[in-house]
Amino acid sequence: MADVILTCDKTLMSNHHGKEFLGFGTSAPPNWLPEWLFRYLFFPKMKKINGLPLQAPYGLRKIEAKLVDEGIDAVTVDPGDISSFGGAKVIGIYVMDPFGWGPSSTTFAGIMKTGDPYNAKYFRLLFESRGYKTLKEKGVKTIIGGPGVWQFKYNMDFANRYGIDCIFDGEGEKDVAELFRKAIDGKDLPQYIEKKPKEAPSLSEIPEIKRPAVNGLVEIGRGCPRGCKFCSVTLRPLRWYPYEKVEKELLVNKKYGISAATLHAEDVLLYGSRNIIPDKDKVLKINEIAKKHMNYVAWSHASFAAVATKPEIIEEAAEILIDEKQKWWGAEMGIETGSPELVKKAMPAKARPFKPEEYPEVIKSAAGVMTDNNMIPACTLVVGLPGETDDDIIKTIELMDDLGEFKSLIVPLFFVPMGKLKNKDWFKNEEMKELHKELLIKCLKHDLKWARIIGFEYFQEKKSQIMVKPLYYLFMKLIEWQGKKKGVL
Repeated sequence: MADVILTCDKTLMSNHHGKEFLGFGTSAPPNWLPEWLFRYLFFPKMKKINGLPLQAPYGLRKIEAKLVDEGIDAVTVDPGDISSFGGAKVIGIYVMDPFGWGPSSTTFAGIMKTGDPYNAKYFRLLFESRGYKTLKEKGVKTIIGGPGVWQFKYNMDFANRYGIDCIFDGEGEKDVAELFRKAIDGKDLPQYIEKKPKEAPSLSEIPEIKRPAVNGLVEIGRGCPRGCKFCSVTLRPLRWYPYEKVEKELLVNKKYGISAATLHAEDVLLYGSRNIIPDKDKVLKINEIAKKHMNYVAWSHASFAAVATKPEIIEEAAEILIDEKQKWWGAEMGIETGSPELVKKAMPAKARPFKPEEYPEVIKSAAGVMTDNNMIPACTLVVGLPGETDDDIIKTIELMDDLGEFKSLIVPLFFVPMGKLKNKDWFKNEEMKELHKELLIKCLKHDLKWARIIGFEYFQEKKSQIMVKPLYYLFMKLIEWQGKKKGVL
């Protein structure tokens, strides 16, 4: 029986029908759909092999690999199965948005006003489960880690109420083995550990995963050189994995029957670069390696400035990726604003090597390149950034008008204090001006228009996805119906 079990809540222990973007649906609150149907659409149960989840969040897989490499008996399990591991001495829980305070969740909550989002609800239900309570009665130590741990700074009462022994804030590979050994030995743990960016692990300290990650995600690097003030990732040192390290993880996923890969970095187009100029040869090679092993390859993130800097990379990447098995590829991309002044204030390197004054044209130029090469992004806007003026919002609305024919989804997100702006206040629904509402309505109209078209391609790869497609169209119809009912459409 394992000494350490690793898990997460049910919204995270899912591959979202093999569609990473559908995972954002878990940040919505209860709505018009019955909960059982919403669960099926956005976080269906994970398939198991020999009683263990086939796929698990990448962060869990990294910690699992490090513990195993250090000789610790650790295993990742489904949250519904933790009661079957009564001999464990430690439970490690991965968190993304535990209290629903992330940008996507606060935006949904502010607009829909119908209670806590599903991700927060199922996080709480994990701690209220009979399995977790049984483990705690036996004296099992609880360690929390993951991108969402910063939220515990505002809610330590939750940690005390549910017997959380230690909250680890930072990249864990360097320190996690020692921490878990102390927990296994029953020693007291510090309640909150916060690692500084300079304490981040080196490449040699980061192991390769040993079992598949959700949707074939494979990290190719960490950190970002853009320096946006509202983002915490830019505080970390920049590290790019060598080709061999990436390929080992691709082969792990492939061994377990995963045929799609998501290359993960804050900007895949900067792979191997030490600045904000893409290295074309390295970017194309990492995509060639991924495509050699996988039928479908996507990118987690990319930047408009990088696309506009070397548009030929997108053209040549399309030649590598697009074939009879793959018709398009996607990435999450931050537009954030259409205002050059706001770019100067909050994200001075966002447009580089271009000037902030050129940023709207950079967006439009990159959008044309992506459209021409079957790259379909999910884009974000930040609403309510500190220092935002009416003119900034108007500039973003004007940019939205220019992007009407851009095949994309554009999602407005309320500002959440992170990164260098972590001491600022959340942007709240009550602070919305008429201009904000106009911007949100334009995004909604844009997304409803393109979601139907994108959805036709999104659900064509497997018969099961073709069968489920009408349910998503029904969901979009319900959104449209609500929009008309409230007079915004």
